[in-house]
Amino acid sequence: MTSSPGVTPPGVRNRLRERLQRGGLGLAMIVKQVRSVDIALAASTCGYDAVYVDLEHAVISESEAAQICITAANIGVTPLVRVPGLSASAITRILDAGALGIVAPHIESAEEARAVVAAARFAPLGERSVAGSWPHFHYQSLPAAQVRNLLNANTMVVCMLETPAAVERAAEIAAVPGVDVLHIGSNDLCDAMGIPGQFDHPRLARAYDQVVAACRRHGKTPGAGGLGGSPEVARAAIGQGIRFITAGNDWAFLISAARQRASQLRALDPDASPPANKEAN
Repeated sequence: MTSSPGVTPPGVRNRLRERLQRGGLGLAMIVKQVRSVDIALAASTCGYDAVYVDLEHAVISESEAAQICITAANIGVTPLVRVPGLSASAITRILDAGALGIVAPHIESAEEARAVVAAARFAPLGERSVAGSWPHFHYQSLPAAQVRNLLNANTMVVCMLETPAAVERAAEIAAVPGVDVLHIGSNDLCDAMGIPGQFDHPRLARAYDQVVAACRRHGKTPGAGGLGGSPEVARAAIGQGIRFITAGNDWAFLISAARQRASQLRALDPDASPPANKEAN
């Protein structure tokens, strides 16, 4: 198979980026437990734009993450990976292995954001090292300029803001060329503000407003995590302008669905009665 100039191979097309550029709402499923490529198929079936493999808080290996990424990219689900740190080697390895986006945790300044962009993008946007072949192109030999242009155009850089100091610097981080999304880590931000788990707190809403304003000023997408379990909070955040949401993780989805099914079936038990009544009999 060959690719002609101007044609984006299936494994390179970033549908999440396209949706966000249209002003739509991008949804990602966080992957923490599932290590097989089936999770990418499930994400597609369930209507997600992206899978977000978490290598910071989970023990999924880089190799397993790469297999998920390759599968996702080739079925139209954008593969993002949250790297465990901000080293250029960690960023480059997973991008070379199949990811179409980096989620960079704990970004506190424009300087850190620039370093992530430098590792994730080829010149002239960055300083990404050249691997020589990529699974995104099914290991085809293509013109070097075409490869670099396509990967630069379809690779996303997501910067996580997880402290009040990071939120205060949102405008300068959003101004960094090559950054696509400023993503508020709501759990960590609430902890840092001394309001753990209070996603409806006015201080968190003000942080969203500040980041949304910074993104609008510089043409970037505002995102937030930790909201999937609270529809009212998610509705308010979307109303404020949040356009990228991590809707929850694979394990939480499994627990929620399994609990709901058990409850439904227990309710059909003709012998079911409160424990206190059984004791009374």
